[in-house]
This record gives sequence, C-alpha cells and structure tokens, in this order.
Amino acid sequence: MESNEQLSPHATDPSHRVKICQITDDKISSIKPLTIPQLFADIVAEFPSQPALVQKNLSTNEWETTTFEEYKQKVEKIAKIFIKLGLKRHGCVAVLAHNSVEWFVSGLAAIHAGGLITGIYLSNSTASVQHVLENSNANIVVVDEQSQLDKILQIRHKLPNLKAIIQTLPQDPTAPPTDPQIYHWTDLDSIDTTEFDIEYQARLFSIVPNESCNIVYTSGTTGNPKGALLSHDNITWLVRCAQESIPVIQRGCEVIVSYLPLAHVAGQCTDMYLTMSVGATIYFADKNALKGTLINTLKIARPTLFAGVPRVYEKFQEKMMQIGAQAGVVKRLVAKWAKSVTLDYYLRCMTGDPGISLQYQLARSLILGKIKEAIGFDRIKMLVVGAAPADIETKKYFCSLDMPLVDLYGMTECTLVHCMSRPDYPNMESVGPSLPGTQLKISNPDENGHGEVCLKGRNIFMGYNNDPQKTLETFDDDGWLKTGDLGYTDDNGYLYLTGRIKELVITAGGENIPPVHIENLVKAECPAISNAMLIGDKRKYLTILITLKTEVDKDGNLLDDLTMESVKFMESLGLNYKKLSEVLDGPDETVTKAINDAISCANKNAISNAQKVQKFAFLPHDFSLPTGELGPTMKIKRHFVINKYKDIIDKMYAEN
Repeated sequence: MESNEQLSPHATDPSHRVKICQITDDKISSIKPLTIPQLFADIVAEFPSQPALVQKNLSTNEWETTTFEEYKQKVEKIAKIFIKLGLKRHGCVAVLAHNSVEWFVSGLAAIHAGGLITGIYLSNSTASVQHVLENSNANIVVVDEQSQLDKILQIRHKLPNLKAIIQTLPQDPTAPPTDPQIYHWTDLDSIDTTEFDIEYQARLFSIVPNESCNIVYTSGTTGNPKGALLSHDNITWLVRCAQESIPVIQRGCEVIVSYLPLAHVAGQCTDMYLTMSVGATIYFADKNALKGTLINTLKIARPTLFAGVPRVYEKFQEKMMQIGAQAGVVKRLVAKWAKSVTLDYYLRCMTGDPGISLQYQLARSLILGKIKEAIGFDRIKMLVVGAAPADIETKKYFCSLDMPLVDLYGMTECTLVHCMSRPDYPNMESVGPSLPGTQLKISNPDENGHGEVCLKGRNIFMGYNNDPQKTLETFDDDGWLKTGDLGYTDDNGYLYLTGRIKELVITAGGENIPPVHIENLVKAECPAISNAMLIGDKRKYLTILITLKTEVDKDGNLLDDLTMESVKFMESLGLNYKKLSEVLDGPDETVTKAINDAISCANKNAISNAQKVQKFAFLPHDFSLPTGELGPTMKIKRHFVINKYKDIIDKMYAEN
C-alpha cells in the first residue's frame, strides 16, 4: 500500500486514495484523519439516548424521534441490506427524495457499506437523472414519491449497473411491489442479512479517511453537472474545524431544521455531517418548506442554528415587513425604534465599539425577543447565509432584529466552506477570512489587487468523478483550487467578492463588468423590484431585466397578485394596482418612469460610464423554480434567462 506522501492529492476514480494535504502546522490543520463511520461511532457512544432525528409521521401526523443509538442500528441494518441488494465496494447509492430520516439513513448506510452516496435534485429532468446515475455507476437508487419512481422506470433499461430501486413513499404501502427490482422501505426490516454480517464488518474495517465517500453534483448551468468526489477526511476535517472555529456550537445542545436540498453540498454537510459530529437534533421540514411551510417547522423545532441561501432570508424579510406594515401606529413606531438602536449597535461593533447601550438592552429584551419567538428563532444562536452573495440591505435588516447573518463562502469543491465572517462582528461587505488550517490567495491581481480567488486546505475535493481533464483544469500548477470567483483581500485577510469570471459581462468596448453589484444597486432603489438581471455581453451598452414582487401559491407557483410591498409602491405613485397584469398592460408610464428614476439613482454609484444601465425591460413574471429561471439553491440561471427572454433583450437593443 502506498504511503500518504506517495499518493496524488487528486483522484477521479472513486476506488483511488489521495494524499491528505496538511498545509500548516497549527492544531486544526493537524487534526487526526477520521472516517465518517468512526466519527459517527464516537458521537453515538457519547450521546446514545440523545434525540438525533425528528420527523412527522405522514399517517398519524405525530412527530417521531430517533435516538443516536437507534439511528446507528438503522444505518447498520440498511448497510447490510444494500450489500445484499448489490452495492459494490466503492459503488454508489443515489437518493432522489425529499429530506427525511430515510435519506439520512441511506446516506450513512451507503458509506458504512464501503460505498458512496449521491443526491439528485427533485427538479431534475429524467435525462439529468440518467446522467447522474450513469456517471456515478449507481447500484441502488432510493426514491420517495411516484413521480420520482417514474423517472427511474423510464431509464432503468439504460442502467446496467442499477440493481435495486427502493421506494420510501409508495402510493399503496399495503400492496407489495410486483416488480422484482423494486422494494418498499417498510419491507426492508424483514430482509434477513445474517449471511452478510462478516462482509459488512470487513468492508467497514477497510474504509480509510483518504478515500471517497460522497459524490456531489454541481448545478450544471452550462452543461451536464460534474460529480465532485469528496473524501471522508474532506468532510470529517471540515466539521471538526467548524466546531473549533465557532464558539457558540455546543456538543449535544444544538437543534437544526433540515430543509435545504440534500443533493447540495450545503444540505449534506450542514444537516447530515455537522449535526452528527456535535450530537445535534435534526427536525425535518415538510416537502413544501421552500414554498411557505418552513415557518411551521421552525416554530416547533425552535432551532439554535439555521442556514439558508439569500433568497430564503429575503422571503423572511418580505413577510415580516408585510406583517409590520399591518400593525397599529404605536406598534410600528416602537418596532422602528427597537430596530434602529439594534442596527446602530451592530454598526458600532463593526467599527470596534461593542459597547452595549441601555436602549439596545431594552429593545432586545422587550421587543425583539417577541419577533424572534413569532418565527421560531427565540433560541437561535447563529444564522448562516451562503451559496450566493447576500444583499447588504437584507443583512442590515436582520442586524436590526438582533439576528446578524454570518457569511459563509465556499463551493462544492471545497466541501461547502472556506471563509466565514465572525458571528460577533458581522461585516456587511466581506465573507470573512479563510478558516484556520486553510489558505487563500488572489491569483493574477490587477492594479487594485482584484483577481481570481484560489484555495488550499484539507477541505479541497479529490477531483471530478471520471473526468481527469476537468479536474486538471480546476487546479493551477501549484495545486491551488481555482474557484472562478473574483475578489480581493484586505490587510486582515478578509475576503471581498466582486463577481464570477464566467458571469462577467464583457461589453463590445471590452469593459469587464461584474453584474451582481449593479443589480443590487438597482434593487436597493425600489422596494417593488424582486429580481434584476444585467444584460450587456458583447453589446454597446448595459440594459437590465426587471421583475416585480408577486405572491406565490402553496405549491410555489407565481400568482398575478402583487405583494404588499409592490402594492404600497404603487400607492406611493398614486396608483391603485393590485395585479401584475395591470402594471404590465402598456406598461404603465408612471411605473416605467419610477423604475427609470431608480436606475438613474443607481447609476450615480457606478464606477464608470460603461457601468451605467441605459435601458430596462419588464419581464412577464418573477423568477422561480417552476418557470426555470432559478436553480435548486435559488441562484439565477443566467444562460437560461438570456435564452428564454431573447426577444425582449433584442428589442431593447433594437430601439434607438
């Protein structure tokens, strides 16, 4: 067997091992490598009777709790069943299902059986599902609802490595499946696995920290998604680094709500592995969490830690502002005072003056506590935001509620996170310094110190599954991970992001323009704007696409009704519009002028004339998952938007 020093730091074959790269000599960088089964066994031994998983039974509508000891028993049982059903050593189990106990158990069972786990987004087309199953060489797939099972049944004849399909939510649980390849989750307990006890123990014993355990597929906005191979050490080192770096985390005391897609690195690393490593309790939100039901679970679970993408916090902000606007005059004035003194406290913290005023103490205890309680955040210790840049106004809003957002910066290829802002001193513009035991550099900086962000550390992934060429292109000659993000660092090592290389708008005049900054400037000038997307690649000047805020139904489908913010904006213009269709009928000249005025105000903060927006166009509806403009983590799919609204864009440039 090769020694660690003889191994390559990269691998594209799941059966290969990699060199564990300790890049500094500090305590955190030199943490002993562990496998996920070792980490899990340690926490079960420490907290055997601690509630690990809490899920609502869909039949009884009652919450059911699984302790860590019961969790371990389920994992070991399912691991042996996976082996019996055909999971090979270094083979893969794919899960196409909503967040659930079954998802977690499947993930850890696959890993304990010496295999890998991968998640598939529920919104993926049948063709995209096929790509993931083919690329991962999946032996077993776990699905929940019939619609997901149907996708598998359409393509299974093209998947020779697929041995079994397990359904967790069959349409008729009492009717046994007639297809010999399909199993119901509830029937698995009756499968005898005695003959695989020795095989299971042998596989478990053979697992080492520097082999792969997870394939996380990127969003694939520019083609088929790439499968990032994560090692045991990538994950176990990162979660233990997080414990060391975040003082508020207490072993055996944390509660988290699982709602982010587990196909994404954020969902898995936060919900499955971080919580497992600290003995936290997970509550599972229902499948409509991102469509409005999340708050119901939050009120029951009362989490201590919470993570979300910017859009989740923006929706919270919009809803709370709507509720606040309906309060009486006195309540509104008191709330305004409380938020003002609280925001002032955090702004002073940023300047090095953390003194706690009497006003802040009163606001926190008498008013803001009730607001937190109303949304289930009365026990919250840290709110984390990541996956995309968060708007500064949203950050200020949550600071004013005494719930500052902590920025995480990272990507799938660095196992979720590489930089983190400080919970006690939030920074509105920076994503913080790199984690202890990691390194960060700015490659090819310009005269202002701006360049590509590059990363090193034990959290850096192994490589792309079965794709040596893409893996080679992702690292520079010195082994630094090239993120594709643009940014700079200050004298304290804090990272400031300015855009994405691939998202840069390069005008016909050769000007490189990061779009997000300009989009946020425009959105900040008008409360009715939901999304703004900059256009101008290979064009003579910049334009922008605008959507207005509208309501959605319980299934996440867009409605014609304007939100309260949009209605109030219309009222401020002397208009009585309640529907988007009323605004767009023409469109209304008064609204058009107001948006142009907002763009003019935003242009005053432009760095150069080339970065000023010249025209805009309304889109017929807001961006959403069902209509395709947003991906699973609520990021704008820019190429999709450009193609979908090509006629509208071309018309802006055809007009003189």
